[in-house]
Amino acid sequence: MTSVITARAPTRVDLAGGTLDLPPLHLFHPGAVTVNVALDLPASCKVKTRADAAVVLESRDIGRREVYPSRAELRFDTPLQLLARLVAFFAPSGGVEVVTDCAAPHGSGLGGSSALVVALAGALNQLTNAGHAPERLLALSPDIETQAIRVPAGVQDYYPALYGGVNAIHLGVGGAFREALAADWLPTLDAHTVVCHTGQAHFSGANNWEIFKRHIDGDAATQAAMARIRDLARAMYEAVRGRDVAAVADCLREEWRHRRQLAEGVSTPTIERLMAAAREAGALAGKACGAGGGGCVVFIVAEGRRAEVCAALAANGGEVLDARLTAQGLTLEEAAD
Repeated sequence: MTSVITARAPTRVDLAGGTLDLPPLHLFHPGAVTVNVALDLPASCKVKTRADAAVVLESRDIGRREVYPSRAELRFDTPLQLLARLVAFFAPSGGVEVVTDCAAPHGSGLGGSSALVVALAGALNQLTNAGHAPERLLALSPDIETQAIRVPAGVQDYYPALYGGVNAIHLGVGGAFREALAADWLPTLDAHTVVCHTGQAHFSGANNWEIFKRHIDGDAATQAAMARIRDLARAMYEAVRGRDVAAVADCLREEWRHRRQLAEGVSTPTIERLMAAAREAGALAGKACGAGGGGCVVFIVAEGRRAEVCAALAANGGEVLDARLTAQGLTLEEAAD
């Protein structure tokens, strides 16, 4: 009998404190925290056992399929190496077929690859009866993604993918721990949130790696900017706990002001054009998602101005995503085929 596991994990919008989640940067900024929220543009996968030893990997969102005669012949230098590395780690006893997809645009800055890692790790964990606890999945996921992207991966993206909701990821000596925030306030925050795709893909590792290197090399301006971002992330944490839309917008605006100074490619003319159009239409604040350089921009909009902001963004070349903030984290369904 063939076993089929279907998994879905949400992507995320990062509100404040990104880049601090790249180990060991948080150790230089005591009290570091990253605040993010799950978004219902999920990464999904279907994993099915096979009667033979073959491993079939398929990514529908990038339109690629790879077939290997056995797990021993998997390659880790192809566009599907992330899938291959996860199959190799969980080492199913027989052949498997893996089909993945992601509702978020490619290179969106919404943590789609990390959500995919969580979804596939969860599916393979169940398929193989490996028995890894959620904390173990949170530990192995950035390690595997780092192997694939060849630069350090931050840890923040895996928490909303696994748990959903609004998250504060506290970073300090001994690692990270998650605090769930303001679950009852999620619908209100959602009503004030607009996510817009710029039409430009980004690669988060590039900007983050440049910032990381300059920080480690002792660049005073980078270190000072990251210290201010730490302070603003603490303020964002308090704003969300206080369920204060205006304070969230203030923190988002200031976070972006400091973040765009971290590297030349963080902002782009397209991002700046969309920011200006949104402000004129009633957005209180905005920032690029993830490491910037393209991808998506998140806006906090004034009461009753959502439609105007969305229209202004569309008129200026942006694609407003049909997405909502969500309390739902990783889901797994098992069936016999």
